[in-house]
Amino acid sequence: MNDRCALARASRLAAADVLTRQPWPDHVSNGEEGDYPFIASYSKGLPHDDTGEVVPEAYNALLRAVTTGSPEDFERVPAPGRKLVNPQSGLAFDAQGPDAQSTPMPPAPRLDSARHSAEMVELYWMALCRDVPFDEFDTSALADQAATELSSLSDYRAPRQGGRITPATLFRGDTRGDLRGPYLSQFLYRDIPYGTLLVTQKHDTVRADRDFMTGFAEWLAVQRGTAVTPIKRDHKRRRHLRTPRDLANYVHFDALYEAYLNAALILTGLDAPVDNGNPYRHSANQEGFGTYGAPHLLTLVTEVATRALKAAWFQKWFVHRRMRPEAFGGRVHAHLSGLRDYGMIDAEVLDSAAVKLTHEKFGSFLLPQAFPEGSPLHPAYGSGHATVAGACVTVLKAWFDESWVLPDPVVPDASGTSLVPYEGPDADRLTVGGELDKVAANIASGRNMAGVHWRTDYSEAVLLGEAVAIGVLRDQVRVGHEAASFGLTRFDGRRMTI
Repeated sequence: MNDRCALARASRLAAADVLTRQPWPDHVSNGEEGDYPFIASYSKGLPHDDTGEVVPEAYNALLRAVTTGSPEDFERVPAPGRKLVNPQSGLAFDAQGPDAQSTPMPPAPRLDSARHSAEMVELYWMALCRDVPFDEFDTSALADQAATELSSLSDYRAPRQGGRITPATLFRGDTRGDLRGPYLSQFLYRDIPYGTLLVTQKHDTVRADRDFMTGFAEWLAVQRGTAVTPIKRDHKRRRHLRTPRDLANYVHFDALYEAYLNAALILTGLDAPVDNGNPYRHSANQEGFGTYGAPHLLTLVTEVATRALKAAWFQKWFVHRRMRPEAFGGRVHAHLSGLRDYGMIDAEVLDSAAVKLTHEKFGSFLLPQAFPEGSPLHPAYGSGHATVAGACVTVLKAWFDESWVLPDPVVPDASGTSLVPYEGPDADRLTVGGELDKVAANIASGRNMAGVHWRTDYSEAVLLGEAVAIGVLRDQVRVGHEAASFGLTRFDGRRMTI
């Protein structure tokens, strides 16, 4: 290596080293753990009393473990049923990209706030609408009722048309791309070229109108970590995704980076143009491969997933410990049924039409779950699926020309067994960037539709994943030999260059 190359490499490595030595930020929770001890925080899998509140000694053992970080203290946390999911991963360090502890999230909405109430009302409506096809939201009386009530809430933060939630914006994500075209991204419909295989995106199905944890005894057993019979999947009657329940089933069993690896393969198969900062886009005699070529992309889009998870797990266990929606549903049920008095709960959820309809249908005020086991055994905020979505989609937006319009958009037919051309509104405006933002929202919101996450678990976690990916991409540029850059549109609409 000549002296010039050696100096340039040393300079890039020094810059990367400086970046890794940045001080950690302050991490701030919403304070409800102290204001409402043993009521407001995540406790699933620990011993609970007969009203559904965690046994204080058990929760204190968890607090000791997350305070000391000691592996021995984690082993002392009483979890007699299902096992707690990987709390120590949030204490890991990485040689590339930001460490898990260096990317903060804002405090989550408190259970006594109107925003928290609004997010819970949305989840009740998502549960009630699980079997309404996405393309029938505009004609569904139930979807219209959901949009009307969500519009009336004092602190519901979601896309609107003319100042109101409409069936066209119902349950959509926060970016401009989320509001264009079909609810689901093209990357969840199109065939996936996988070497010599062509993979059709038809999925196994689960029974419609079958929800779980709608009785208090069943709910309480699951909070205590009792194992349940797995959901029954129909592997013969496969179809394209059409309903919220279909999407919930997808995110019940997906590999966390699956949708984004698929998107990378689809875009590569379409020969989609790469970002203008790719050093080989305009080369007369070279093309990328191990660097700035397909192998680099396919490795990178999956590599950021584990770093995103570690960042999310630090926030979950060591900062916020936000309760899962199913647990808050237990608080709503206990209050409205007279089992306990939780006067701190904001009234908008207690008085909502969605809660009343849920009680009429199921005989309880519990939040119906799409999965028999409810949520996994780790806190809600932020969502692992959403953090991985934010990281992987950021890599893809940085890699490809976001403005490129996807050719020949498709949607499922009424049976869900075939794809037909999409010729609806914005058919000629479904861009790479917009559909990537949309697939991130789809996957994250699918977890909400299952009843296991909140809207802010998604909306804040994609930003966490984005921060992780930006850090990794910066290191890629710094330690690579080529003169390269990445341009991308962030989830808040700002353009940036790395």
